[in-house]
Amino acid sequence: MLLNNFSSFKNEVGCDEAGRGCLAGPVFAAAVLLPDNFSNEMLNDSKKLSEKKRYLLKDIIEKEAIAWAVGIVDNNEIDDINILNASFLAMHRAIDNLSVKPDFLIIDGNRFKEYKKIKHECIVKGDAKYMSIAAASILAKTYRDNYMIEMDKEYPGYNWAKNKGYPTKDHREAIQQNGISPLHRKSFKLVEPQLKLF
Repeated sequence: MLLNNFSSFKNEVGCDEAGRGCLAGPVFAAAVLLPDNFSNEMLNDSKKLSEKKRYLLKDIIEKEAIAWAVGIVDNNEIDDINILNASFLAMHRAIDNLSVKPDFLIIDGNRFKEYKKIKHECIVKGDAKYMSIAAASILAKTYRDNYMIEMDKEYPGYNWAKNKGYPTKDHREAIQQNGISPLHRKSFKLVEPQLKLF
């Protein structure tokens, strides 16, 4: 059972990101402020939900949250500042876009860069423990998936509609066959090293 709040602060916002391990595309993050009485038995860490449930929950979260927002850091910025800093920046951008100022932030994971002197707590596997982080994980994931499905039409041949830019076997093979696209992260290991035969 997911918990409503970590702290006693009124505007406690949950944050999470999606796409850190991908070879292509931006990293997306979301920030969500839920009402105190929010309850949904389906809500869970986005990785534990079917695609259908994620999209059902996306609509519910957008309708019932007090405030929610998404932040994006593209592949060029990821290459410039590294994926960890890009994840923090995406979360900061999501928080920037909120219509309500947070009093406290709860962050999925074990590291975060302080945001405007607002107190925060990092929670490992927070998306499986707290509703607002789970809600943020769902928004980050669904917005990123939608983006990669659109980009699959622009850059066909990498099967992004299915693999969403993650390092699947078919994605790595497509990079070997087609080369890299403008959306690939050049600082990542895009193809597996070839085995040398002696």
